[in-house]
Amino acid sequence: MASIEPWLLENGSVKKLTKEARHGHGHSRTAHNKSASSLRRKSDMSLVSKVPCATLRIFLANLQEVILGTKLAILFIAIPFAIAAQYLGFARPWVFSLSLLGLMPLAERVSFLTEQIAYYTGPTVGGLLNATCGNATELIIAIFALMENKIDVVKYSLLGSILSNLLLVLGTSLLCGGIANVSVEQKFDRKQADVNIALLLLGLLCHVLPLLYRYAAASDVSTAADALSTATATLNLSRASCIVMLIAYLAYLVFQLWTHRHIFEGQEDENDDVSDDETPVIGLWSGVIWLIGMTAIISLLSEFLVDTIEEASTSWGISVSFISIIVLPIVGNAAEHAGAVIFAFKNKLDITLGVALGSATQISVFVVPMSVVVSWIIGIKMDLDFNLLETGSLALTIVATAFTLQDGTSHYLKGVVLLLFYFVIGASFFVQHFPTAPDSNALNLRLKSSNLGILRV
Repeated sequence: MASIEPWLLENGSVKKLTKEARHGHGHSRTAHNKSASSLRRKSDMSLVSKVPCATLRIFLANLQEVILGTKLAILFIAIPFAIAAQYLGFARPWVFSLSLLGLMPLAERVSFLTEQIAYYTGPTVGGLLNATCGNATELIIAIFALMENKIDVVKYSLLGSILSNLLLVLGTSLLCGGIANVSVEQKFDRKQADVNIALLLLGLLCHVLPLLYRYAAASDVSTAADALSTATATLNLSRASCIVMLIAYLAYLVFQLWTHRHIFEGQEDENDDVSDDETPVIGLWSGVIWLIGMTAIISLLSEFLVDTIEEASTSWGISVSFISIIVLPIVGNAAEHAGAVIFAFKNKLDITLGVALGSATQISVFVVPMSVVVSWIIGIKMDLDFNLLETGSLALTIVATAFTLQDGTSHYLKGVVLLLFYFVIGASFFVQHFPTAPDSNALNLRLKSSNLGILRV
């Protein structure tokens, strides 16, 4: 392009990055960024450039880049339909389904907008934006569920996101990558995987200890006062563990963004066309405004999801646990999942592992403890005791993933095993019909029931 388009001059200048500068900038080199970019498409600005009014031209250019710049653009249609269904009194399962579909392109666009803002803010702020906004959808859904006292929905959905990333996404990627490159030994750098597995094990420890404490204390519970004391101790242990996990996450950010950034940078290919990633396509303030707007819409659809999930469960005859653990993560993170599979096809497993393991780690040591802290602030008693079936599934998943990645090589059979793992775990939650906790007193009620010899498993 001979001249610089006016909508790229919103902040007065355009930053062009050399290859070295891109590495130092920390932008568009991470696995998450490269995976998300695989679902984007280049916009044709020939018609927009002919609009005589400069303000209108900038608006239309931003609209085309943000709304039409993704291969998932067709799913934006679900957003107005979801809003209409909610306020026109349509059946609740329709509201749930349309809201879920509407969240798919929004999650991918939030990633795109944080990358655009990162061009202007520098590596530190840009890296923090990418690290914290990568799982913004899960955190927003969790907050709305907590406000509705649906603690079990929060636990199920966050657990489901971890299981989905480690088993479904990674398993599908290794299977597809192994089949597409069956004549080539696929290799990856174990350094990134080892760091993420270590953090996942820390998160698992913080889940296991409250569970073990509850079972250990159950044998000594003889009165309602003892049950309440056990519940309080479990809650306090969970909150202390969450503080530990957040400290670990801060250390992880320092490790990822500053001291050992090279470990988390995506694989470089000299044949890759990266020229389109060297300049922003929208201005700084446009990116901020669009990001705020997208976050507001995500919040609205998340509220619809939380309000209608139980009605959808009843209508479909499927337990809330199965919808939260299996359905929500698959549909809500479809864009990110597709990107990971695409790069596995291209034999770029470092990027695939960065997406799958990175997302699971962020949810485990950031979103989960943040949910507990938020519940603490608003007066809801949420702990890290995810019960025996959920915690056992998480433990076996992390162990299976660690063994799968231990030798630094991959083939399609590893993908098959991980997918079968996911199938068995999904089946266990499909047949599970434990009632969800209706309010914030569920923790105390559950532990009081142990006084009668009934332990909820």
